Amino acid sequence: MVKLGGAVVGDQAGLLAELADLCHRAPLVVVHGGGGRVTVWLQRLGIATRFEAGLRVTDEATLEVATAVLRGALNVELVAALRRLGADAVGVSGVDGGLISGRRMPGLGLVAEVTTVGRGLLDALLADGRVPVVAPVALDELGAVCNVNADDAAVAIARAIGAAQLLLLTDRDGVHDAGGRRIAVLEPAGVAALIDAGVITAGMIPKVRAALGAVADGGAGEAVIADGSARGAIERALADTGFGSRALAAAPSAAR
Repeated sequence: MVKLGGAVVGDQAGLLAELADLCHRAPLVVVHGGGGRVTVWLQRLGIATRFEAGLRVTDEATLEVATAVLRGALNVELVAALRRLGADAVGVSGVDGGLISGRRMPGLGLVAEVTTVGRGLLDALLADGRVPVVAPVALDELGAVCNVNADDAAVAIARAIGAAQLLLLTDRDGVHDAGGRRIAVLEPAGVAALIDAGVITAGMIPKVRAALGAVADGGAGEAVIADGSARGAIERALADTGFGSRALAAAPSAAR
């Protein structure tokens, strides 16, 4: 399971080639972000952008732009690029087939946190050897379309399908401590302290929370936050423990 940050979705031919190769060796689901490109389009249209704890406050005008960019331009471009590389990619959104359902988050407007994942569409596509490429929008409890943080969407899907690994690829080499050193293994208490101290900020906050949430309570086996622009990023994230920052599932307690 791979989540592509918006910053690594455009011209990263090497990364997309790795994804296309990976899908021939194992079932693969891709979730993509695109917040930076949404911001560019909002600026062009004169629509103000505001964030709270790394999440975009979304009114109706912002949602219209976000869905047009995420489910439209970015999703189509990514699917087309993967298909040119030999992957049988299929673009979907969280709305399609009831894939992602959510609950409105107070104070953020048309933004939902994921509550359920409907596996039917994903299972059918994966069984047919296809690669679902998911744009992060969902329906809330009233059936309204809402923006969803792409990291949270990736975590929910990874947990629903029992993914062994979740790769959260971004434009950073991992999570850094107060001294600027990369943190190899993420621990809940340490992450909370760094957020409280203002060391982990902005969009990295939902990302580290997503990584820890992915492996909690029997979820994914491992979640990795890593630099998607690095050479061989996919293989290194999968196998090189010295690459990126990792959240690990707790080992099961010994039977008594």
